Amino acid sequence: MLLPKRVKYRRVQRGRRKGVATRGNTVSNGEYGLQALEAAWIKSNQIEAARRAMTRYIKRGGQVWIKIFPDKPVTTKPLGTRMGSGKGSPEYWVAVVKPGRVMFEIAGVPEDAAREAMRLAMHKLPIKCKFVKKEDGGEL
Repeated sequence: MLLPKRVKYRRVQRGRRKGVATRGNTVSNGEYGLQALEAAWIKSNQIEAARRAMTRYIKRGGQVWIKIFPDKPVTTKPLGTRMGSGKGSPEYWVAVVKPGRVMFEIAGVPEDAAREAMRLAMHKLPIKCKFVKKEDGGEL
């Protein structure tokens, strides 16, 4: 699973998920992409599950790019702990995804294979997505 090697601050605040993606909203490396239509926190294990689904379908042919990285720690307090006594310890890592963000890209495979691989990856993610091509421009 993806997670940072080291971070400056171990505990961060939740923030707000508003607005649309202004960066990373076009297909840049590959020929086809998977674009988010909703805002969400994508866990590192969900990213890994989607990657596995895509690479298994294309049988390690072509190339896959993961364009999101889980760099935000999410903390939880242990069960049965009373209120107060500080913030909990980091449990898992998430990538903050806004609408319009291209999360995965694929190249070197025919369009129908890429479309099916992306469809399998969509089922592993907690948000609605759409299949985009490089020439589309990638607007929402």
